Amino acid sequence: MKAFMPSNLNGTLTHFPKEEFEPEEGSIMSTIYNPKSSKAEEFISHEEILETLAFADEHKNDRAYIESILEKARPVYDERGRVHCDGLSHREASVLLACELPDLNEKMFKLAEEIKLAFYGNRIVLFAPLYLSNYCVNGCVYCPYHAKNKDIARRKLSQEEIRKEVIALQDMGHKRLALEAGEDPVHNPIEYILESIKTIYSIHHKNGDIRRVNVNIAATTVENYRKLKEAGIGTYILFQETYHKESYEQLHPTGPKHDYRYHTEAMDRAMEGGIDDVGIGVLFGLDKYRYEFAGLLMHAEHLEAVHGVGPHTISVPRLKRASDIDPSQFDNGIDDEIFEKIIACIRIAVPYTGMIISTRESEAVRGRALSIGISQISGASRTSVGGYSEEERPHDTEQFDVSDQRSLDEVVKWLMDLGYLPSFCTACYREGRTGDRFMALCKSGQIQNCCHPNALMTLAEFLTDYASEGTKKCGEDLIEKELLTIPNEKRRNIAKDHISNIYESNKRDFYF
Repeated sequence: MKAFMPSNLNGTLTHFPKEEFEPEEGSIMSTIYNPKSSKAEEFISHEEILETLAFADEHKNDRAYIESILEKARPVYDERGRVHCDGLSHREASVLLACELPDLNEKMFKLAEEIKLAFYGNRIVLFAPLYLSNYCVNGCVYCPYHAKNKDIARRKLSQEEIRKEVIALQDMGHKRLALEAGEDPVHNPIEYILESIKTIYSIHHKNGDIRRVNVNIAATTVENYRKLKEAGIGTYILFQETYHKESYEQLHPTGPKHDYRYHTEAMDRAMEGGIDDVGIGVLFGLDKYRYEFAGLLMHAEHLEAVHGVGPHTISVPRLKRASDIDPSQFDNGIDDEIFEKIIACIRIAVPYTGMIISTRESEAVRGRALSIGISQISGASRTSVGGYSEEERPHDTEQFDVSDQRSLDEVVKWLMDLGYLPSFCTACYREGRTGDRFMALCKSGQIQNCCHPNALMTLAEFLTDYASEGTKKCGEDLIEKELLTIPNEKRRNIAKDHISNIYESNKRDFYF
C-alpha cells in the first residue's frame, strides 16, 4: 500500500497564507459555517476549520487569552451542590490544543481532571465489543475488512454462534456490549442485526445478562434507525474516520461509505429515527489531528444546535496494525503526548460527554487517559469474529491488534488499585434517562445519588459471581468505603441493603 498523505492540508497551515483565513474584525466565526445546517459541508465547514487553525496558531502563546479560556471552562458549583460548566467552542478548544506554554499545558491537564471528577466522579464504565461479521463491500484503505483483502478469513456468526459468544462474555462478567459488523447488504442486512440483538437480550445464563446493546454499524436510513430503536439499542455509534472531505473520499475510494455527506449526516437521521444517544469519533492517524479535533467538536456543536443534545459519547481510537494494514504507511500518526492532550482538550470542551478508549491502547496509555477525561473502557476485548468462544485468542479475523490483552478480572482489579470504581451499570438506558434527560441528571449534580450507587451494586454482582479472590477482597473493601460517599442517606441505606442481598442470595439487577 502506498503512503497516504491528504492533499491541501497542513497542521500548521504553512501552505495557506495566514491573512486569507483571518476572521473579520469582531467576528469569531466564518460566514460559511452554520452549525444548524442540515448539510454536512456547512456544519463541518472546511473554511471554518482552516480559520480555526489560523486563529489557534495566532493565539497559541497568548498567555492572557489562554488563561481566560481555562477560567471560563472551570466547573462552578451552586449552593445546592449542582455543578455547571460552560464548555468551549471549537475555536477556544483548538487554541488550548495548540498551546505551547508548558505551565498552562499543565494547568490544562489539571482542569481536565477536575472536570472529569465533577461530572463522572471516579466511576469507569466497562463494556466489550462483539464482532458479528467481517463481510464488507467498502474499500476503506485503513481497514482490513476492505473488500479487496484476500488475506483475511471472512466469517459471519449464526445465531447459535452468537449465543456461544454471549455466554462467554457473560461468564466474564460483562453486562454491556457494542455490536460491530462490516457493511454488506447481502451478508449483514438490517434484519440480521435486529435478529442478533433479539438473540443477545434473550440469553440468561446463570446470573448473567446483557442489559445494554450498543450498535456500531454503517450509516443507514431513518427507517432502519427506527427499527434499531424499537429493538432496544442503547447508543448508536459511528466514527467519522476523518472530517476532511477530500481525504475522506480518497480513504474510501469504493463502496457506499465513499459518500461523505451521507456518512457525516448519519447522526441526524439516527436522532430523527428516535435514537437519543449517539456516539461519534475520528480515527486519529488518518489525517492531521488538529483538523480532526476541530471537526469533531463542530459535529458535537451541530448536534447540540439542531437536536438540543450533543453526543452521548466521543471515542478516540488511533490507527493500529492489522491484516493487510501497516500504520507506518500513513503519515499522520500521533504520539502519546499529543494523544493525551487531545483527550484532555475534548474533556474540557464537552464536559458532559462520555469518553471512550479501547484496548487498541496499552495499559499504560489507558491508565494515564483515565484521569484526564475517559469515562468508559473496553475490557478483555477480542476483535475477531467468534473470538470469545475460542480458548486461544484467534487472529485470522481481527479488525486490529489488541494492545491491552488482560482479562476482565485483571482490568477490574487494576482500576480499583488506581482508585477508580468499575461500573457495569446500564440503569439510565433502561429507566429512560437518555439524551437530554441524562445530560440533565449529569448537570444536576445527582450522579453521586444515582449512578454511583448503581455502580456499586453492579460491582457487587461482579465480585460475587465472577471475581478472583484477590479482586473480590479488594472490591468489597472499596464498596464499603464508597458507600459513605453517597450524599442521600435514604439512598445510601437502600444501596447497602441491595448489596447485602447480592452477597447473600442470587437476587440481581437492583438499580435506582
